[in-house]
Amino acid sequence: MKMEKQKQSASSIVREIKRKTRRVFSSEEKIQIVLEGLRGEDSIAGLCRKHGIHENNYYNWSKEFLEAGKKRLSGDTERSASTSEVKDLKEENMQLKDLVAELSIQVRVLKKSLRGLE
Repeated sequence: MKMEKQKQSASSIVREIKRKTRRVFSSEEKIQIVLEGLRGEDSIAGLCRKHGIHENNYYNWSKEFLEAGKKRLSGDTERSASTSEVKDLKEENMQLKDLVAELSIQVRVLKKSLRGLE
């Protein structure tokens, strides 16, 4: 019983370490791997061994890559804005709101001054 508990905890520790040290691929790396597979210079199994990924990962990335290309070519131009784009747009929005507020104040002042002249 004691030995079984030690083995169980050791295997769960190893599993946890593997989970925490799992490599995360950037989108650029995924695209390069998929394109390398599409070129067909090496087998998919060899390609996956070379990059240290499971074949299922490759096929999932390949499917997503091809679906994205299909959507783009069919005219679906919707895309998510990057963080920097959103930040820039928010900054521009605030500047425009400030400008509108200043111009509104100037219009009020000019209207009041015109009323005073009448």
